[in-house]
Amino acid sequence: MSYIAIPISSMPGKQEIEIDVTINGQKQALHYRVELFYWSDCVVPTFDRVECIRQMLAGYDQDWTLYYIGSPTDDFVPITFVRKEDLAIQRQLRMAS
Repeated sequence: MSYIAIPISSMPGKQEIEIDVTINGQKQALHYRVELFYWSDCVVPTFDRVECIRQMLAGYDQDWTLYYIGSPTDDFVPITFVRKEDLAIQRQLRMAS
């Protein structure tokens, strides 16, 4: 699968991203969300950052699924989500080609 990279600034809070693409004549709307998760927000303080991310994502909005975990800083980790329905459509298009 090929990729197109679009740089997104690391602004605080959620960033809702909607992209309309046409691939081989098929239009598709893609919905992404980039959110910064701060280490200080861990419910149970831990030195294990993987466990911290797991805790923070446990109750996340069920309409969205994890898409990409960005490079962490000392203060936060940027995480990208995609709408579950969009991910299912992407998989169908890949299997059809």
